[in-house]
Amino acid sequence: MGGTSRIDKRKSHRILNHMVKRQHSLNATFHALADPTRRQIYARLVRSEASILEIAKPFEMSLPAVSKHLGVLRRAGLVTLRQKGRTRYCRAANKPLDEATAWMNEQRQFWESQLASLKDFLENNETDRSKDDDSAVN
Repeated sequence: MGGTSRIDKRKSHRILNHMVKRQHSLNATFHALADPTRRQIYARLVRSEASILEIAKPFEMSLPAVSKHLGVLRRAGLVTLRQKGRTRYCRAANKPLDEATAWMNEQRQFWESQLASLKDFLENNETDRSKDDDSAVN
């Protein structure tokens, strides 16, 4: 009798934990991509892997500033680093962006459904109101 509630609590905890982790991941992704410089860096890395020096070249900023932007992208999971000798190379990672896209699609579907329900409600309400107005006139 009491065993099922304990299992339900564990299952609820796992679901909640997954939701919190997903929310953190989405927050990090959107935060990283909120900055136009980081979006440009990410777009560059989507095309091909590049060294930090190659990434910094088109920007009028110091290497430490570019490294900070890369750190934000890396912490969000949008960029991976590998080292070859003394040179660090960066590559775009798609998983966080795929997760953000999936979340946005879920939101779009939800709100499209809500708006369709509202439209149906308003149309039905308008039909009922028209019938009431016609019966009041007669």
